[in-house]
Amino acid sequence: MKFEKIGKYALLAIVWGIVLGYVTYSVSVTRRHRSEQVVESVDIEIVDSTANGHLVSSRKVREWILRSGISTIGVPVGKVDLAGIEAVIARNGFVDRVNTYVSYTGVLHIEVSQRRPMLRLMMDGYNSYTTDKGFVFKAPSASALYVPVVTGSYRPPFPADYEGDVWEYIEKRLAESDERIRKIGREKLPLYELEDSLTVAIRNERRRYIKKRWFESKESFQKKVDELRAEKHRNLRKLRGALRDANRRVEAVTARQQAEYQAQKKLNKRYEDFIKLINFVCWIEGDDFWRSEVVQIVARTMPSGALEVDLVPRSGNYTILFGEIDDIEGKFDKLMRFYRDGLNNIGWDEYSSINIKYEGQVVCRK
Repeated sequence: MKFEKIGKYALLAIVWGIVLGYVTYSVSVTRRHRSEQVVESVDIEIVDSTANGHLVSSRKVREWILRSGISTIGVPVGKVDLAGIEAVIARNGFVDRVNTYVSYTGVLHIEVSQRRPMLRLMMDGYNSYTTDKGFVFKAPSASALYVPVVTGSYRPPFPADYEGDVWEYIEKRLAESDERIRKIGREKLPLYELEDSLTVAIRNERRRYIKKRWFESKESFQKKVDELRAEKHRNLRKLRGALRDANRRVEAVTARQQAEYQAQKKLNKRYEDFIKLINFVCWIEGDDFWRSEVVQIVARTMPSGALEVDLVPRSGNYTILFGEIDDIEGKFDKLMRFYRDGLNNIGWDEYSSINIKYEGQVVCRK
């Protein structure tokens, strides 16, 4: 019985030894194969994230890698610069994600996902796509995606050459402005101290007086009084002038500070309008009819500071005066009723403009 038990354990040890040896051999063979394996081909897959067209193509990706100088074909698998390839591709703003890996057979796989543009900004100096998350990137050359185009005198809250998350840009500008405000605030402290010291000096100068000595003649004392009065007048005029100058300097610093606050307020308002515009386009894109009907949005900032838009439709030679971006659903419902009950009977080319700005009415102009 004892020998049978020993034999059983010995057999089990032999089996486990064989398994361990096989695994070790397999790992060794695999490592040797990977060390000797080179990249034999490159497979590029565009994981399309938009149904409106393509911004990225396999040909473009190959051109980017070629221009970067990163070698692929014939390079040992372990020496392929995967991180470098991903960085080269990802630096193009319209690329959302990149994933690279080399298969056991020596194929370099590159998976690229493009961003989904929601609208295109095409005004003076601007030619960028914007996603629904507020990420902007320059429109690639010869790109023509089917998304609403925004034109007009409206200016976004970022420069024309900016690429990236708009809120990150706004946060950076606001942080810089906050630092300038703090720096300006520090300039006030010595000016306030100067104002206080001048105010005290003026008060002390006003209180300055002389006493008549018992042996002093009236004429002599009067002469000293006149001299003191003249001296006080000169000193007070000088001190008051210095105080007015200090006040003006405080006012100038305060004005600079207020200008920064106003600039912050304006920047926040411009960002709010930008988000309003994106949400407006998102609403249009969410409706099957209006998505195909609205082809252009003309945006402008009114003297009052309000953002107003006009719409260029596909169906006729007229402009829809939408007004401020509010009551979106109500205005489009009103326009749809006019489409059904008005234009279908009157004619689609009868008017040059259709105004739906005002509640409860549609105003048309020939």
